This record gives sequence, C-alpha cells and structure tokens, in this order.
Amino acid sequence: MRIAQIAPLFESVPPRLYGGTERVVAYLTEELVRQGHQVTLFASEDSITSAELVPCAPRALRLDPDVRDHLPHHMIMLDKVRERADDFDILHFHVDYLHFPLFRSERGRTLTTLHGRQDLADHMPFYRRFSDMPLVSISNAQRAPLTGVNFVGTVYHGLPRGLHAPSFDPHGGYLAFLGRISPEKRPDRAIAIARAAGLPLKIAAKVDKVDEAYFQNVIAPMLGGGGVEFIGEINDNAKGEFLGQAAGLLFPIDWPEPFGLVMIEAMACGTPVLAFRCGSVPEIVEDGLTGRIVSSVDEAVRAVPELLALDRRAIRARFEERFSAARMAADYVKIYQKMLRKQPAPQLQISAMAALSAAANGIEASPAAARKDN
Repeated sequence: MRIAQIAPLFESVPPRLYGGTERVVAYLTEELVRQGHQVTLFASEDSITSAELVPCAPRALRLDPDVRDHLPHHMIMLDKVRERADDFDILHFHVDYLHFPLFRSERGRTLTTLHGRQDLADHMPFYRRFSDMPLVSISNAQRAPLTGVNFVGTVYHGLPRGLHAPSFDPHGGYLAFLGRISPEKRPDRAIAIARAAGLPLKIAAKVDKVDEAYFQNVIAPMLGGGGVEFIGEINDNAKGEFLGQAAGLLFPIDWPEPFGLVMIEAMACGTPVLAFRCGSVPEIVEDGLTGRIVSSVDEAVRAVPELLALDRRAIRARFEERFSAARMAADYVKIYQKMLRKQPAPQLQISAMAALSAAANGIEASPAAARKDN
C-alpha cells in the first residue's frame, strides 16, 4: 500500500526533545515501512526516517528563531501533498483539521488522526461543516465532545517494543514527573504528593513560552525545601533511564487528556503510573495492574504504597500486549483497507482498465490510474 504520512512541522519526526504527535508519527511511519508498505513522510527537513522524506520546512519550526507564524509553512506543506496526492492510496494527516477544505474531494482515501483536545467550542462549527471527513480518535474520551462527525475508529498510540528496556529492579527510589510544565499537567500536585508520601521527586519537563509565568510564579517557589529536583527537558535516550529507575510515574493531570504518551512510556519501562481520573486515563491505566487511578491528592498519597507494590513484569507485559507500535500500525492498516474497499466499484474498475491499457500500449500509467489496494 502506498501511504502518505503528513506530520506537523512544529517538531522534527521524531522530535529531538519534547513532542508527542511527531513522535507517534515517527513510530507509525517506521513500523509501516517495516511491514512492507511504501510510505512517504511530509515533515521538516531535519526529520530522520526510513520512508521517503518530502521536506516541507528547513527545520522544526519550534527550533527556528526566524519563524513567527507557522501557518504559511503548513500551507506550503499541504500544497506539496496536493501536488503528489495521486501517488498514494491513503493520505493520513496528523495536522488537526487544517487540510479539510483542500482534501474534501479525496475524503474516501483521506484519514485524519486527531491528537489534541476536542472540547473547545470553536471547533464545533468546523466539524459540523466537514462532518463527512473520516476521523480517528486516540481515545474514546477524546471523541466524546464531538457528535455528528465521521469517526471510523479509535487507535491507541504505540511504541516500538525495543525503545525502552524494562527495569524490574530499579534503584532510583524517586517518583517521576515527565512532560510539560503547565497548569493542566499539575506539577504542583506532583510535588504535593511526593512530599506527603515522603519520597523524592524528579521533574523532567519543558517550559513553553506560554507557561513561563506559571513556572516562575507557581512552580519555582515550590522547588525549594528539598526533595524535589528539576531536571528540565530530556530526550529519548535519557527518558528510558529516567523512567526505568523511577519507583513510579506521577500523572496528576487536570484536563481532558486525549491520550498521554508518557503513561505508556512508563509502562514500557515496567514503571507503574499514578494518574488522576481525567480524559483517557481510565482507558490507558488498568487500576491495580499497571497503576492506580485517583481523584484527589489525598487519595493519591494513600495509593502510593499500593503503587510501589505493583508487579513491574506484569506492567511490561501489558504494555507489549496493548501499546506496541506493531499493534498501532496494524490497527491503522485495517482502517486504510476498509476505506479503500468502500471506493466506488466502477472507479476501481476503470482505474484497473486504464492501467492495463497503458501497459499494453507501452505507456506508463499515471499513479491515479494504477491505484490499487495492495
């Protein structure tokens, strides 16, 4: 199957440091290539991939000091996709809904994975306008605010099985907070839980410009007093060690989390997850098996001993069963195939006849005419 993966340009694929969507696109792309599909990745030029790379910006926009507005760069990328659209059986977008007006006529082979929160009022009129565009949610909770739209499946994220080696006998003795410093991620809760439980806390997180005031005014003053170490942003190489040596991951969110990649990154390391009951959490964490799900700081503190007693080998086993990149790619391929089977039969027959006619006359058939579900 010939598949185009269209990634956001904010980060490279995969990201050098923090970045969820682009990281998932990288895992999916590599696994599809491994499974024998012809994959083309539209992404920033500093991306690293075994697929064909179509560079759409010189570097990740977040790392380019000259970039002030991301929209022109993404529109250029969409135009590049449009120019080559007939080369592909499936166009798989990861850029929210920016492409809907341009690719509505190709909706039968255009799939959009929604990676962000969907409970914002501004989204609703747009989704109603384009209610025929095929969508994939990354959790059932994510899709709950949207009604009357064309969801064709829910596909949980996955990681390569070999990305993080599990640690079954960690020696760190600390709780971990990994991700982003922001009010909805609630690092303040993580600090309160760790201190009340009498355990050290290590925070590995980036601070976006929009959250600098929150960090300086709320979180920085809480770092004093001992027991809390702020490490800053870390990359994938450091992430395995950081999570693997932790006694547990704190995920005390206060927003409708669409998925929460860090939860399965911890599980890959065998590390149990203590998470608040928001958004996707009850779908990802199995309470009492891969972690504990709580609703308050007090409940979290009481749950820490049970969290630390969970079987890390069982946690890793559940990761392999539920959250591998191979499973994620297989789920998407099933959706791709289902979409292509719905293509009008006369169109498919005409395309096949055009390809045969061209071959008989020694003419190279156009990609559109030769399109097939393989």
